[in-house]
Amino acid sequence: MNSTIDEITLLRQSQARSTSHRMVVRGIGEEIDLEIGPGDDDPSFSSTTLVGVPTQESSAPQEQEDHKQLLLASQVPSQGQQQLVKVPQGKRKKKVVKKWREEWADTYKWAYVDVHEGTTRIFCSVCREYGRKHRRNPYGNEGSRNMQMSALEEHNNSLLHKEALRLQMASKDKGLPVIEKSVYVKALMSKSASSVLESVLRRDPHEVEFIQSVQEVVHSLEPVLVKNSQYVHILERLLEPERALIFRVPWVDDRGETHVNRGFRVQFSQALGPCRGGLRFHPSMNLSIAKFLGFEQTLRNALSPFKLGGAGGGSDFDPMGKSETEIMRFCQSFMDELYKYLGPDEDLPSEDMGVGPREMGYLFGQYRRLAGHFQGSFTGPRIFWSGSTLRTEATGYGLVFFARLVLADMNKELKGLRCVISGAGKIAMHVLEKLFSCGAIPITISDSKGYLLDEDGFDYVKLSFLRDIKVQQKSLRDYLKSNPRAKYFEGAKPWSEQCDIAFPCASQNEIDQPDAVALINSGCQILIEGSTMPCTPQAFDVLRKANILVAPAKTASAGGVAVGELELSHECNLMQWSPEDFEAKLQEMMKQIHEKSLKAASEYGCMKDSPEALVHGGNICAFLNLAHALIDQGCV
Repeated sequence: MNSTIDEITLLRQSQARSTSHRMVVRGIGEEIDLEIGPGDDDPSFSSTTLVGVPTQESSAPQEQEDHKQLLLASQVPSQGQQQLVKVPQGKRKKKVVKKWREEWADTYKWAYVDVHEGTTRIFCSVCREYGRKHRRNPYGNEGSRNMQMSALEEHNNSLLHKEALRLQMASKDKGLPVIEKSVYVKALMSKSASSVLESVLRRDPHEVEFIQSVQEVVHSLEPVLVKNSQYVHILERLLEPERALIFRVPWVDDRGETHVNRGFRVQFSQALGPCRGGLRFHPSMNLSIAKFLGFEQTLRNALSPFKLGGAGGGSDFDPMGKSETEIMRFCQSFMDELYKYLGPDEDLPSEDMGVGPREMGYLFGQYRRLAGHFQGSFTGPRIFWSGSTLRTEATGYGLVFFARLVLADMNKELKGLRCVISGAGKIAMHVLEKLFSCGAIPITISDSKGYLLDEDGFDYVKLSFLRDIKVQQKSLRDYLKSNPRAKYFEGAKPWSEQCDIAFPCASQNEIDQPDAVALINSGCQILIEGSTMPCTPQAFDVLRKANILVAPAKTASAGGVAVGELELSHECNLMQWSPEDFEAKLQEMMKQIHEKSLKAASEYGCMKDSPEALVHGGNICAFLNLAHALIDQGCV
């Protein structure tokens, strides 16, 4: 028993998920008393709906069974989830006294310590309950119910703890990153679609993000490939980028030391026109992410009213903590190699994670110097490199306009609905701004360290304060100084907050399987993707089975692409438009994309009221536009 308990890891304060109780701060080596939960005489134990989270190594039948458990969890009454287990009076309690160990506070991410009725207990991060009531032995050992097991032992025998141990072993050597990533592969019905996916898996087995993106599209295209076998070869050609550039980026920091980063640019397809796509500066950047971003951007651009190709790229450089001159030197070195492949009729980059107006200014300045002319721009009209204000708002505003279209099909309106938003960048801030101007109640934003909750909802004054915080590169926690009623939850995500609509606007795969369960339990009905591919495949399956409608990023965030191309048009000068004209034009473009997606889904057997209608319809419509161009242009 003691050896089992010694392996348990606890969540440190920065990873604790707050409840309505006071959190406990413990020092390393300090003793902690833990009382056991209810025993055999608890009548609710046998009838409690349980939540299971499968490990990555689980087999397909096991995953299907776990999905059933996850969906059943969404049907548990909220009152039962919020109330904690009460220890029956008069029953003897066994105390387990252990000292905090250093590895406990560093690795256990699935539980947290809290005080309930004067007793320190271990709570599950998913269901927020303690003791044995919330978890059965995963191996069906009913005899364990007759044992006096502590909350720690219960977690040790749970599927959540098994996953925590797996993460602990994977990160044991903290000096090296975890290289191995598992690939979640779904079964396909048609042999032709399976052959396409198998070829990608054989050719690029380690590109997990790219494979995930391809899988989603291939699943949507199954009825298209069955109906016309000619499209199989077109899809195989489309899944190979026209060119992928990898180059070194040497730069010198303020101390005179030399550093080398990798640069990436994947020009995926120019079948419909010159490439457009973002640049991302983030330590996680690699070829797989560059290909996935380029592939998704190609489909997104194919849905826009303009004829555009798609590209993606960036670098594993991290702008955080760097000085202005260090960022300038890096951007200039990055553009020294990339400028040869750029131009208004070839490829123009735009902003993505880690790349804002400052970085784009340095990049464009070096491009202009090396190219020897002021032709084209990266983010705005030809006159101003930085772009118009309306251009920066287009993507975020477009997400809200698309949400209104989805709600209109359900005979609902946006006014009065509670909305949760992840991220605190340009897109998230403009989504927040447009939501409260439409009468909705946005209650959260987030950063890499946690999320900010304001139950009263954000307004123009609060938004102005948030923008000042971001400009000064301060923590979102500083918001509490002027708004003490708000709360900041460190090391957590906003998906457990009660809401009607969710807007993930942070990064890819930010919503995993437990997050999907939290969204279901929070009452979410619609998910509008602001970030590219924010849901893992397992999370998407859970949302689909719970009948939550998902609007994919390639349809919902296409507004920025369309308005960006308008800025480069000879016929249009966006600087002369009023905000009202701009919003009217943007709403019309989003309406066209929404209608085209639903029409394509209907033509290939996906009903309009299906939660996957927009996902499948957007993929089908974009692919058919690209396929027709590739057929007309021959084998190029």
